[in-house]
Amino acid sequence: MLSAIDKYAGGVFSPNDVRILSPRSTMLGGRSSRVGITFESDHESNAVRDALAKHIIEQARYGERDQRRLRDGALLQYTQSKLKSKPRK
Repeated sequence: MLSAIDKYAGGVFSPNDVRILSPRSTMLGGRSSRVGITFESDHESNAVRDALAKHIIEQARYGERDQRRLRDGALLQYTQSKLKSKPRK
Protein backbone atom coordinates (compact mmCIF):
# COMPACT_ATOMS: atom_id res chain seq x y z
CA MET A 1 0.00 0.00 0.00
CA LEU A 2 2.81 2.41 0.79
CA SER A 3 4.25 1.98 -2.70
CA ALA A 4 0.76 2.54 -4.11
CA ILE A 5 0.47 5.77 -2.11
CA ASP A 6 3.74 6.92 -3.65
CA LYS A 7 2.62 5.75 -7.11
CA TYR A 8 -0.92 7.15 -7.16
CA ALA A 9 -1.10 9.89 -4.56
CA GLY A 10 1.94 11.96 -5.46
CA GLY A 11 2.67 13.37 -2.01
CA VAL A 12 -0.93 14.46 -1.36
CA PHE A 13 -1.22 12.93 2.10
CA SER A 14 0.25 13.98 5.42
CA PRO A 15 2.29 11.49 7.50
CA ASN A 16 -0.77 10.88 9.68
CA ASP A 17 -2.88 10.16 6.59
CA VAL A 18 -0.27 7.70 5.34
CA ARG A 19 -0.44 5.91 8.70
CA ILE A 20 -4.24 5.63 8.33
CA LEU A 21 -3.92 4.32 4.78
CA SER A 22 -1.27 1.71 5.59
CA PRO A 23 -2.23 -1.94 5.08
CA ARG A 24 -2.20 -2.73 8.80
CA SER A 25 -4.46 0.20 9.53
CA THR A 26 -6.98 -0.68 6.83
CA MET A 27 -6.66 -4.36 7.83
CA LEU A 28 -5.87 -5.45 4.27
CA GLY A 29 -2.28 -6.47 4.90
CA GLY A 30 -2.06 -10.26 4.58
CA ARG A 31 -5.82 -10.55 5.00
CA SER A 32 -6.44 -12.54 1.83
CA SER A 33 -4.61 -15.58 3.15
CA ARG A 34 -6.50 -15.47 6.45
CA VAL A 35 -9.92 -15.51 4.77
CA GLY A 36 -9.02 -18.23 2.28
CA ILE A 37 -8.59 -16.21 -0.88
CA THR A 38 -6.08 -17.75 -3.24
CA PHE A 39 -4.61 -16.34 -6.41
CA GLU A 40 -3.32 -18.17 -9.44
CA SER A 41 -0.16 -16.09 -9.54
CA ASP A 42 1.78 -13.32 -7.83
CA HIS A 43 0.77 -11.11 -10.75
CA GLU A 44 -2.92 -11.63 -9.94
CA SER A 45 -2.31 -11.01 -6.24
CA ASN A 46 -0.45 -7.79 -6.99
CA ALA A 47 -3.18 -6.65 -9.38
CA VAL A 48 -5.84 -7.12 -6.69
CA ARG A 49 -3.80 -5.24 -4.10
CA ASP A 50 -3.21 -2.47 -6.61
CA ALA A 51 -6.94 -2.19 -7.38
CA LEU A 52 -7.79 -2.06 -3.66
CA ALA A 53 -5.09 0.53 -3.02
CA LYS A 54 -6.34 2.74 -5.87
CA HIS A 55 -9.84 2.73 -4.44
CA ILE A 56 -8.65 3.49 -0.90
CA ILE A 57 -6.47 6.36 -2.14
CA GLU A 58 -9.31 7.76 -4.25
CA GLN A 59 -11.70 7.75 -1.30
CA ALA A 60 -9.06 9.24 0.99
CA ARG A 61 -8.59 12.08 -1.49
CA TYR A 62 -12.28 12.86 -1.01
CA GLY A 63 -11.69 13.04 2.73
CA GLU A 64 -12.62 9.59 4.00
CA ARG A 65 -10.39 8.58 6.91
CA ASP A 66 -12.41 5.83 8.59
CA GLN A 67 -10.27 2.75 8.15
CA ARG A 68 -13.13 0.28 8.08
CA ARG A 69 -15.06 2.28 5.50
CA LEU A 70 -11.93 2.53 3.37
CA ARG A 71 -11.35 -1.21 3.58
CA ASP A 72 -14.97 -2.26 3.12
CA GLY A 73 -15.51 0.17 0.26
CA ALA A 74 -12.45 -1.12 -1.55
CA LEU A 75 -13.48 -4.75 -1.11
CA LEU A 76 -17.06 -4.02 -2.18
CA GLN A 77 -15.96 -2.09 -5.26
CA TYR A 78 -13.52 -4.85 -6.25
CA THR A 79 -16.14 -7.58 -5.73
CA GLN A 80 -18.71 -5.71 -7.78
CA SER A 81 -16.20 -5.21 -10.59
CA LYS A 82 -15.47 -8.94 -10.64
CA LEU A 83 -19.18 -9.75 -10.87
CA LYS A 84 -19.26 -7.80 -14.13
CA SER A 85 -16.34 -9.69 -15.65
CA LYS A 86 -16.38 -13.10 -17.30
CA PRO A 87 -15.82 -16.09 -15.00
CA ARG A 88 -12.55 -18.00 -15.17
CA LYS A 89 -12.49 -21.34 -16.94
